[in-house]
Amino acid sequence: MTVAGDRDGVGPGSTADTAIRAVRARVYVVPTTFDGEPMGESDGTAKWDSTTVLVVEIDAGGRTGLGYAYTSSTGLGLVRDVLAPLVTGADAMATPRLFWGMARAVRNIGWRGIAASAISAMDVALHDLKAKLLDVSLLRLLGASRDRIMVYGSGGFTSYTDEQLREQLGGWAEQGIHAVKMKIGTDAAADPSRVRTARDAIGGDVQLFVDANGAYSRKQALGMAELFWQEDRVTWFEEPVPSDDLDGLRLMRDRGPGGMQIAAGEYGYMPADFRLLLTAGAVDTLQADATRCGGVTGFLNAAEQCIAWGVPLSAHCAPALHAVLTASVEPGVHVEYFHDHALIEPLLFDGTPDLVDGCLVPDPSRPGIGLELTDRGDQYLTESA
Repeated sequence: MTVAGDRDGVGPGSTADTAIRAVRARVYVVPTTFDGEPMGESDGTAKWDSTTVLVVEIDAGGRTGLGYAYTSSTGLGLVRDVLAPLVTGADAMATPRLFWGMARAVRNIGWRGIAASAISAMDVALHDLKAKLLDVSLLRLLGASRDRIMVYGSGGFTSYTDEQLREQLGGWAEQGIHAVKMKIGTDAAADPSRVRTARDAIGGDVQLFVDANGAYSRKQALGMAELFWQEDRVTWFEEPVPSDDLDGLRLMRDRGPGGMQIAAGEYGYMPADFRLLLTAGAVDTLQADATRCGGVTGFLNAAEQCIAWGVPLSAHCAPALHAVLTASVEPGVHVEYFHDHALIEPLLFDGTPDLVDGCLVPDPSRPGIGLELTDRGDQYLTESA
């Protein structure tokens, strides 16, 4: 039975058992911590003391799809006022149509940024719902390329003392994580010493990554790359210059040490953003964040572009979600096990994947993305609609 007609370009209506009945959204603001104590964090270009999570639930056919994004609380208004009315009554199985309908709906608002993250949370929830309606895991629905995916421990904020840096990165190495990443760029003069501290903490067998968040100039970044490689065998340099400086990234890729990957892409919000990085030859490894780039639909698009260009794909943050998505795509190489998110996700959700021998292992017996919202994080709930 048809229950809804065409909705602002989203497409034909749905049958009763797959019609979207309701959309709900919540915002959580969780303070950043170190060893359980509140502590602000910083990187080469920013400071923060909390993490905001937009959580979306979508109902159809007696099932509830769950999605989330790390973004601003203003994304809740976009979900409530623009995106939820657009999809309500439509067919939950028509995920491509719903995604592109949402993208068209934010044309005049602006797709990049907060709108992209709101769409991302919606798209993840829609795919989770679709898999649950079919009673399969999303990993199985997408088709697994592997049953687990390597992580790299990510933190090492520039606000940390040397002792905190050693404790965090060394702790990950002791857990069997095979690569760790630290932030640099707040104080360039101090960075070589901090990188040396990190290398000493993790030993010689664990890969060391650095992330400048675009803090360096081009020549400064080149000099640092050579130093980090020669002194401490840094094998990954993320955003050595700002990510929109495609010529600067290409310079780093062409002139940097042969054993060092140049990476960027976490600020890709729409398919064209990844196309620009790839056609410019700006990265050795492309990054994508499904909570920014359009959820499952956007992440799969980024993966297909990587296949076309012969470039590996690394998932930025949101480890519980990206464990499933990166395990499902052929060019996926690893997932960022970001300190803040690794603490937040088990707080908000049941079903986060296990960390085994430095890899996240999604549970294929759990339907959808495998996560269920809990009330453990309700003390951090600030808004709902």
